[in-house]
Amino acid sequence: MVVFPKAKINIGLRIVEKRPDGYHNIETFFYPVDLADALEFVVRKDNRKSDSLKVTGLMKEADPDNNLVMKAVKIMRQSFDFPGIRIHLHKSIPVGAGLGGGSSDAAGMLKALNRYFGFGLNSEELRSFAGLIGSDAPFFIDSTPSFAEGVGNILSEFPLDLTHYRIVILYPDTNISTAEAYAGCVPCPTGLSLRQLLNLPVSEWRGRVVNDFELNIFRLYPQVGRLKVALYEAGALFASMSGSGSAVYGIFEGEPALPRELSSYRLTTAMLE
Repeated sequence: MVVFPKAKINIGLRIVEKRPDGYHNIETFFYPVDLADALEFVVRKDNRKSDSLKVTGLMKEADPDNNLVMKAVKIMRQSFDFPGIRIHLHKSIPVGAGLGGGSSDAAGMLKALNRYFGFGLNSEELRSFAGLIGSDAPFFIDSTPSFAEGVGNILSEFPLDLTHYRIVILYPDTNISTAEAYAGCVPCPTGLSLRQLLNLPVSEWRGRVVNDFELNIFRLYPQVGRLKVALYEAGALFASMSGSGSAVYGIFEGEPALPRELSSYRLTTAMLE
């Protein structure tokens, strides 16, 4: 069975407060984009229960014990009995880019196992399993545009229509860990809520809809900040780093005319629908 787990971008990301458990409450908007990994599994023919993982593409080596796809399989095995499987994950979504690739792969694995073996789990039940994997993993069960609160796991619908805009995602080949990103951030609970700001036209988001990670990440990794500047210079209505970085995206009204020097950074150019 083959599935294609999609990436997401964060439109705005406000760090509201630090929680007693050490995590942070945030508010952000998750939007799925047309950039996907390929995830395939087959049932072992020798009837053994052991599982294996092969990774190709942008991440050629993977520790199965720390891979979220394998974590998804182990979580399902705690509730269901099914044969051992061989898994092949081809990465097109870079790791440490703020695009949610690992969480999306794990959610894709949960959905694929549920469908293939007929476990009968609905979306709400799958989101519950996904929540055991990562804070943003529940979003990828349905991958529909969602406003996210809490640690990114409290999802709600939000009437944001980005139909017919184009998005360009640039990746500077820089891996930034979530822990590193949070280490340099100070919660800022004041000001207009992200919900209020997203009601503005896209052309008015610049300087208002912000990602609180950017200030520290751009200081540590100036090459990431330069890509955001380049997207605005190319005519983006809005540009931002996604999540904790390091991918940067620009939203354009029409077909973007990117300078040649950005071609090596580009992951995708696609319609937002």
